[in-house]
Amino acid sequence: MRIATVGVHVLDIHVVGIESIPERSDGQLVETIRTSPAGTAGGTAVVLSRLGAQVLSFGAVGADPLGSTLLALLEREGVDVTGLVRRADQQTSASVLPVRANGDRPAWHCIGANGAFTLDDLDLGALEGCTHVHLGGPEFLGGEAAGRLLAQARSLGATTSLDLLAPGDPDLLAWVADALPHTDYLLPNDEQVLGFTGAASLADGARALVAAGAGCVAVTQGSRGALVVTADEVIEVPAYAVEVVDTTGCGDAFSAGFLRGLSLGRDLRGAAELGCATAAQVAQGLGTDAGDYSLDSVVAFAASSATRSGVR
Repeated sequence: MRIATVGVHVLDIHVVGIESIPERSDGQLVETIRTSPAGTAGGTAVVLSRLGAQVLSFGAVGADPLGSTLLALLEREGVDVTGLVRRADQQTSASVLPVRANGDRPAWHCIGANGAFTLDDLDLGALEGCTHVHLGGPEFLGGEAAGRLLAQARSLGATTSLDLLAPGDPDLLAWVADALPHTDYLLPNDEQVLGFTGAASLADGARALVAAGAGCVAVTQGSRGALVVTADEVIEVPAYAVEVVDTTGCGDAFSAGFLRGLSLGRDLRGAAELGCATAAQVAQGLGTDAGDYSLDSVVAFAASSATRSGVR
């Protein structure tokens, strides 16, 4: 699998051990502060690389120390970062995530260079030879440009996928609608699906997105797992029970596991199971690059968990 991950790249700064936000200029000791690569393109790239894919990232970061750190973290994970342009007029996109004891994490976020990335920053010829193209954050490009990118990818024989970053809103769906007919796999979360469509149920909302042009919609549902919907079937896959440390990046991890599963010849259910198992690995640490997992270890975890629960 040779995949181009295009779009949003973020440097996450995790702060663990938050009890409250101190008042005035007071301080507070915390357990851990660490950085990790993230974003609907950057985080997905890291996990795909750990799962054995050859990954090339395309997007924009600032010509600042945050950008240098993000590039170094991606390179350490085996991601080819030569397609990431550095913008002197923009800071690198970054988030500060205070992580609560239950794994919840509100966020402070700076859009930075992600908001300045356009197709002019991407040599479409660089997609030649890619078996997959994953666009994370099409709302920054707009549907017309995102559609051109995915159409070009398809013309080169690549499978296409799309993951949105912003909360669900009908106006946002209209903004990116031109990309959907060129999308083989749409990878939203449950709140986005319901917000985009106003549907009464998640399955109905996913069907509406299929009717709008997406070939398949694979929806993450947090602790409930995933729902995969095509024009012909609805498949529900439960989540794996783990002790949650931090939910940051779990959606990106599902996307990576799902796409990697498809590349290995799994059917939709099998790909979603690998996606949920990958998300479970990420939920047990801080960020997508926490811990030490690989395709073999994720597959073994899924098999072991299914055996313990009596699922075959």
